[in-house]
Amino acid sequence: MADTVRQVDYFYVQVPHRAGEAAKALRALKDAGVNLLAFSGFPEGRRAQMDFIPADAAAFKSVAKANKWKVVGPKRGFLIQGDDRVGAIADVVGTLADAKINVTAIDAICEDGRYGALCWVAARDIKKAAQVLGAQ
Repeated sequence: MADTVRQVDYFYVQVPHRAGEAAKALRALKDAGVNLLAFSGFPEGRRAQMDFIPADAAAFKSVAKANKWKVVGPKRGFLIQGDDRVGAIADVVGTLADAKINVTAIDAICEDGRYGALCWVAARDIKKAAQVLGAQ
């Protein structure tokens, strides 16, 4: 099966960097039935940033509003999935590098012969990256 690349909307929220902040947010989304395609969280100074890639942006925004989250976005990124192979991510970043597109961040994982990756590039490069990656 060929790799699939799709543009996705993502949103981020900054919260205090302490135990339970992500659990609280993820529980609120779960309780509302909001499906996430991906989630990423990381420290940023004394705070933490949580990135949400919802299957339904409107449903996510509704929960965020109800919980009074200060949401930034939507912003654009890429969700890349395919059969795992040696160099799968090297191919992705190589394609972007060949097009002179800098990768802002990338997270990847593989399991049971499949891989998935989240890739972020600068907003000015989204259209070009979508073209060179063959995004749907």
